[in-house]
Amino acid sequence: MVNQSSPVGFLLLGFSEHPYLEKILFVVVLCSYILTLLGNTLILLLSTLDPRLHSPMYFFLSNLSFLDLCFTTTCVPQMLLNLWGPTKTISFLGCSVQLFIFMLLGTTECILLTVMAFDRYVAVCQPLHYATIIHPRLCRQLAAVAWVIGLVQSIVQIPPTLRLPFCPHRQIDDFLCEVPSLIRLSCGDTTFNEIQLAVAGVIFLLVPLSLILVSYGAIARAVVRTNSSKGRRKAFGTCSSHIIVVTLFYSSVIAVYLQPKNPYAQERGKFFGLFYAVGTPTLNPLVYTLRNKEVKRAFWRLLGKDGDSGES
Repeated sequence: MVNQSSPVGFLLLGFSEHPYLEKILFVVVLCSYILTLLGNTLILLLSTLDPRLHSPMYFFLSNLSFLDLCFTTTCVPQMLLNLWGPTKTISFLGCSVQLFIFMLLGTTECILLTVMAFDRYVAVCQPLHYATIIHPRLCRQLAAVAWVIGLVQSIVQIPPTLRLPFCPHRQIDDFLCEVPSLIRLSCGDTTFNEIQLAVAGVIFLLVPLSLILVSYGAIARAVVRTNSSKGRRKAFGTCSSHIIVVTLFYSSVIAVYLQPKNPYAQERGKFFGLFYAVGTPTLNPLVYTLRNKEVKRAFWRLLGKDGDSGES
């Protein structure tokens, strides 16, 4: 049972109505967190230490891995504490910090995935001009823009959310502090906050997703016009990992932030939120390592073995 006499702060109800499920989720979340730390740290090491991975694609991938490490570390330790014991409390300051960082990183990932789609578009559709278009300086600028946009969005979105008049019970029907959950907790007028969240959803979810789809539409047309089957396989291998990551991330985030207002959608949103907070950062390095020969070869070289012999 949840402790109803919490100090000033919030109660994260999570899945407290299903105690048996909490123990299972504790094991799943803990294992996923360990895999996230190992997988994303490995990608950061390989991208930094292996000269053959000093390319725009792996520069953006290392940004994504660093982002995923921060993403899970922001929420998973608190989540594990709540899943393991009866105390589900989080302080107002802790909730504010989690909310700010989570919004920053989530928005940054939306923009970063769009930048990665643009990188794949140039690689497939403009291969002869790739080195001149996607040069190191542009890579750093695009990555910086993604992080700055995330920071600005967090600065704009979070303060109005935290100023809402929250209901006295202060029970957040979620496993972490998120904007939709805090809006639902308010006992006052949330029209401005809901409009603000909807506008942000269009700008930072639907627009980037549309740009990604446009990029892959152009890539698909270029691949269809390619006469070489080897060229088609190479293009598919280049883009397939990113397509999987985009599908996993956007499907779960849209389900959380653009869900309709009803109890069923809210309960379902918990599982989608759990997936994009814990599952996606775990699967990203697996997708990029298991489907990418260059990363696997770099891993064997890091161990002091020949990449080709290790892969075979």
